[in-house]
Amino acid sequence: MDPMCLVDELAAAVDELSFKSPVTCVYNPLVYARAPLARYFERMWSPQPPALLLGMNPGPWGMAQTGVPFGEVSSARNWLGVEAPVEPPKKQHPKRPIQGFDCQRREVSGARLWSWAQDRFATPEDFAKRFFVWNWCPLAFLEESGRNRTPDKLPANERAALEEVCDSSLLRMVEALRPSKVVGIGRVAESAARRALGTNGPPIGTLLHPSPASPIANRGWAPQAEKQLQALGLLD
Repeated sequence: MDPMCLVDELAAAVDELSFKSPVTCVYNPLVYARAPLARYFERMWSPQPPALLLGMNPGPWGMAQTGVPFGEVSSARNWLGVEAPVEPPKKQHPKRPIQGFDCQRREVSGARLWSWAQDRFATPEDFAKRFFVWNWCPLAFLEESGRNRTPDKLPANERAALEEVCDSSLLRMVEALRPSKVVGIGRVAESAARRALGTNGPPIGTLLHPSPASPIANRGWAPQAEKQLQALGLLD
């Protein structure tokens, strides 16, 4: 199956969900940034990689802008070679506008992940032979203040509805990609993978999240990630 069919199905399914205060704005980059996301899949989708690296959901300055998972603008454009028009949604948060590849803000998590990939692998194609990066949830949730609200902080009923849709989509994505392992980037993503895939899917591991909110990650994320991936048997 064309993986973009799975993406489009997920985009439509999450658009049917509703979210209440404190969330005031929801971004679905699978819709308005579909063009660069499709290019990302064309470039990086390589069935049966050793691992799917699974994030939680888009950051406001990363995938929310470019459609690329952890897609900090300079990494997406200059290393991954992904750039295409982004059609901003009609409803935008005034403090978090969608500017696509014109966005000047830097997403630290994405910069750390893709900078490590660039340093470790000669080309994006070499990286794609080992890893595919994706997010469990495609939506970015913003509060009235502009603060990013992660899916695990949603009210129980909203979270349950989101989990049903995103878990089902992740299961189908894994069936299509057929990775040897699934590695959650952070504990929340790891938990989502375990819930969605159960015991019949590929082995599941975890990787330190590169967020600047993590004191541990701020003490040199790349070498720590390298050790964890080596321990999982995913790097030489």
